[in-house]
Amino acid sequence: MSISLLLQQAGVVGVLRASSADRAVHATLAAAKGGLKAIEVTFTTPDAASALQQLREQVPQGFLLGAGTVMDAEQALQATSAGARFLVSPHLGTDVLEVALEHGVPYVPGVITPTEIQRAMRLGVEVVKLFPIGSSGGLGYLKDLLGPFPDLKCMVTGGVGPEDVVQYRTVGALAVGLGSNLFPKVAVETGDAAAVTAATRQALQAAGLA
Repeated sequence: MSISLLLQQAGVVGVLRASSADRAVHATLAAAKGGLKAIEVTFTTPDAASALQQLREQVPQGFLLGAGTVMDAEQALQATSAGARFLVSPHLGTDVLEVALEHGVPYVPGVITPTEIQRAMRLGVEVVKLFPIGSSGGLGYLKDLLGPFPDLKCMVTGGVGPEDVVQYRTVGALAVGLGSNLFPKVAVETGDAAAVTAATRQALQAAGLA
């Protein structure tokens, strides 16, 4: 199944930043218990590759495990080797794309301007991440982009909450990236799995996905 269909089915992608690999693993599993179907374990997490490696054996069947904030080819290689099923960056990194193509892993680069979108499309990228969408015009900006780019396949991240998911997906986004709404910092850092599970359930209900 294509990455665009997988993201569309998920609806929400968790964006997880933790202070250790173990905390990332525990938080991801807690969110999956709450109904989350896709995640980016970001490379701002120390030893993120270790977290990915542990999670690929533990997440539920069909769970879409990805790596986020992948900044260069080295991190891309670590992520793919650890079992990430897709890579996400805040930018369009041709070196990351090369690794992704070599390993047959979808790459979702961060873009925001029409020029960046067109460049990504010309490079053969299937799905882009519009980031940061909230401070760049929000829903109205996405509508404007879909005029000249009617076939744009995107997820949106940055400055959006669970209550925005239905509108963004109705307009044309495949999925919405959510962070602290799913992963309250204190809960992640103290290993409070029940709080993460509850926050995830609440967010997905608000997003119309539960």
